[in-house]
Amino acid sequence: MKNAYKSIFVLLIMGSLMACKDEVKTENSENEDVSGVVKEDEERRLLVANELDYSSPTTDMKGYIVHSKLTEGRRPGIIVIHEWWGHNDYVRKRADMLADLGYTALAIDMYGNGKQAKHSLDAGSFSSEVMSNMPVAKARFEAALEALKKDPTVDTNNIAVIGYCFGGSVALTMADAGYNLKGAAAFHSGVKLPIMPNDQLKARILVCNGADDPFIKNEDVVTYKSALDSLDVDYKYIEYPGATHGFTSKASDSLGKKFDLPLAYNLDADEQSWEELKSMLKLSFQ
Repeated sequence: MKNAYKSIFVLLIMGSLMACKDEVKTENSENEDVSGVVKEDEERRLLVANELDYSSPTTDMKGYIVHSKLTEGRRPGIIVIHEWWGHNDYVRKRADMLADLGYTALAIDMYGNGKQAKHSLDAGSFSSEVMSNMPVAKARFEAALEALKKDPTVDTNNIAVIGYCFGGSVALTMADAGYNLKGAAAFHSGVKLPIMPNDQLKARILVCNGADDPFIKNEDVVTYKSALDSLDVDYKYIEYPGATHGFTSKASDSLGKKFDLPLAYNLDADEQSWEELKSMLKLSFQ
């Protein structure tokens, strides 16, 4: 009988220990989840973000400007230009990421009034209207540039521009137009531009495209790189194997299916191109 009681007692102790272990594991799991949320909330609180209304002589525009509290004093400013879909959450996310790096970023509005395309045909129409009218495009870009420079956190001598898709083409075009920019970066961007590289170009150039992007013709790439080679400018043109159009945006998969377009997110190309941008910006602002 004593042995029976002893066995029951041992079983009870072992059961209690296992329960405690499970409880500790559960608590640790909950703590990990909570800490992740807290970390995200803390990062969000470190960013100072504001809506920014600005205008050109003909267009009212809606931007988003953001900087980090962790960076003191004036810091380089970066203009971020949206895809052909218009000024949306994606371009704001990229602005936040730049602010986390210590820059002040302004996600701009090249269509006016925060207009967004709900269909790819609208996106094509909106982007063509801008790219086919350089006086209007330049006026809108200049208005954004001046709005960024007015921000008290910005070092007005150190400005760069980046853009995605349509925005990449705008970024490269404005650099070619001779604006005083330290750097210009484009992602999944066309390079057959309204203003091609010329002796007015001052910026360091980075172009990150997908090697399998059907929107970017090889002859256009050759022409663009030849124009850059003829100038005394620093540039880097990268093609990512297996990447197609829109490779930096996670929304590309669903948008590609919805509108039957060759769009797809590519994690490796996205991460690698972001690292390239970080390096390019450091070199540009030296």
